[in-house]
Amino acid sequence: MPDNSTTNSWLFPPQTREVQFDEKWSFVEKKEHHCDPQDPEDARKGDHWDHVAFDPVHRLVVSVVPGKRTAKNLEKLVRDFKRRTRGRLMDLITSDEYRPYKGVILKVYGRKKRLWPWGKRGRPPRPRKVPLKGLKYAVVHKTRKMGRVVKVALRVVFGDKREVKAALRASPVSSKINTAFVERHNATDRHRNGRKVRKTYCFSKDWAMHEAATYYTMYSYNFCWPVRTLRRKGPDGRWQLVTPAMAAGLADHPWSLDEWLTYPIVQYK
Repeated sequence: MPDNSTTNSWLFPPQTREVQFDEKWSFVEKKEHHCDPQDPEDARKGDHWDHVAFDPVHRLVVSVVPGKRTAKNLEKLVRDFKRRTRGRLMDLITSDEYRPYKGVILKVYGRKKRLWPWGKRGRPPRPRKVPLKGLKYAVVHKTRKMGRVVKVALRVVFGDKREVKAALRASPVSSKINTAFVERHNATDRHRNGRKVRKTYCFSKDWAMHEAATYYTMYSYNFCWPVRTLRRKGPDGRWQLVTPAMAAGLADHPWSLDEWLTYPIVQYK
C-alpha cells in the first residue's frame, strides 16, 4: 500500500478555464487507401487520429483519445474532458469546423428543454437539447489553396457574441478565436513521438504500441517537459522551469520520467 503522504490535495482538478479541441493524423502499418474494409485484420490499421483537448493557458493536455476519426471517439474525448474538469463550464471552447463537434458538445454540455404547455392540437414534440446557459463555443474555418491557408473565418456557435468577446478580453493568452495553441502542440508531439512524423520509416506497425506511445508522450509532456513560455521568476530573481502540470496546479515541481512512471495510479487514504 502506498504511503499516505503521497496523496496531495492539489492534484485534481486542473485549473483549466479554456479548451481547444483538435484531431491530429497518423497511421498504423499502412495508409488508409491500402486497407481492405472487408478484411478484419485491417480494422486497426490505416489512418488513426489523436483527438485532443488542450488547455491553452497552461499548455496542458487535459485529455486524448487515439483512434479512428469518428463522432463516437469525439464524444469520448469531450465526455472525458468534462469528467476531468468536474463538469464546470469553460470560459471559451474552440475547435475547427469538423462537423460532429457541434452535436457532441451540445450532447455533453446541453440540457433537455420541454416545450410545454404546447398550446396546439396534437401531441407535443419531444424534449430537445439546448445549450447550458453560459456555454460559449466558437469555430475556426480555414480556406486553403495550393496547400496554404488563404482565408480564416470565425464563427460563434453557442453563446452570445458579446459574451465570447468578453471571454477573449479576459483571456491571458488569446485576443481572438483560434486553435493555434493546440496546433502548436501537435507539432511538439510529432517532434517527441517519431511514430507521428508525417514522412518517416518509424511509423507504428502495431495498434497497441501506437496507442501506448501516444499516451506516454502526451501525458509525460504534462509533468516532465518544462515549457519555455511558462517559466517564471522565483524569489531569488532567477527564472524557474515550469511544466504544464505545475501551471495548472497538478504538481509543485518538474517530475522526472522515473517519478512519473512509478507514481501510484490509485491513491489510498
